[in-house]
Amino acid sequence: MFKALVLDNSDGFRVGVRELDEAQLPAGDVVLAPDYSSLNYKDALAITNSGPVVRQWPMVAGIDGSGTVVESSHPAWRAGDRFIHNGWGLGETRWGCMASRARVQGAWLVKLPDAFTPRQAMAIGTAGYTAMLCVLALEDRGVAPGSGEVLVTGATGGVGSVAVSLLAGLGYRVVAATGKSSEHAYLKTLGAHEVLDRASLAAPGKPWQKERWAGVVDAVGSHTLANALAQTRYGGVVAACGLAQGMDLNTTVMPFILRGVTLAGVDSVMAPITLRERAWSRLARDLNPALLETMVAEIDLASAPQHAAELMAGRVRGRIVVRINPGPGGR
Repeated sequence: MFKALVLDNSDGFRVGVRELDEAQLPAGDVVLAPDYSSLNYKDALAITNSGPVVRQWPMVAGIDGSGTVVESSHPAWRAGDRFIHNGWGLGETRWGCMASRARVQGAWLVKLPDAFTPRQAMAIGTAGYTAMLCVLALEDRGVAPGSGEVLVTGATGGVGSVAVSLLAGLGYRVVAATGKSSEHAYLKTLGAHEVLDRASLAAPGKPWQKERWAGVVDAVGSHTLANALAQTRYGGVVAACGLAQGMDLNTTVMPFILRGVTLAGVDSVMAPITLRERAWSRLARDLNPALLETMVAEIDLASAPQHAAELMAGRVRGRIVVRINPGPGGR
């Protein structure tokens, strides 16, 4: 038997910690013992039943996990190995990692870098890994430190917090957009050069605005993304990875055909393993562990529904780590 956070919609939506039999685990070639999971925006959507995330019921929550391999028939993995899991449909179409046992495909896993404990890996989680993918999208398209200001929207969220820290640490001049006036000091601590009121980006704007941004990391979408595109400088790059404001995008072709702006879509769920390994290798090199800890709150499994509701209400800063079953050295 193992404990898991189970979402059930058979007789009205319910969520809670339950005991399950390991025989119920889905098919896969690696059995995992997650020490920690994390609470991401997609997890919160599922746990609060606020969006059509879950497509198979009942569902064990948790798109992320880090801990130890229990058993494996996959050639790359053996019992005792430390792993990271992000995405691949867990918590959506397959049982996830907010559980003391999970079964997955070994091809989905990344080796835990020596620089991180399982807890630190989940302090980063899908949000931080996505932030690194966004940084790589800017770098690969020529946005370098010294190119100009880089805007990070939704800056106090998980993606935004890690993006601000990474970019500032790499030498970029970061402007962080937030609607939380009480969090300006937090963002400055992470390395933001300037903090911008998100209201200046959140309303419908002109399709053609004054050039400012060499690059953008956007986790918000909708009018915010449209305005960011309209303000991006010639040859600039906008990495889009989220839809906190909405999935709509009412814009024009003008930034693309008159300024040569690139809109780079960033997906973390189905990213190939080589890109995942590159992102986690860079996180191990470039993310300041001390700053990471300032972003993190740790909760137990039973508290996840309450904190998911807080996240959906916009009352969460940074990252939430979910403690499952930390063993020796799990921290």
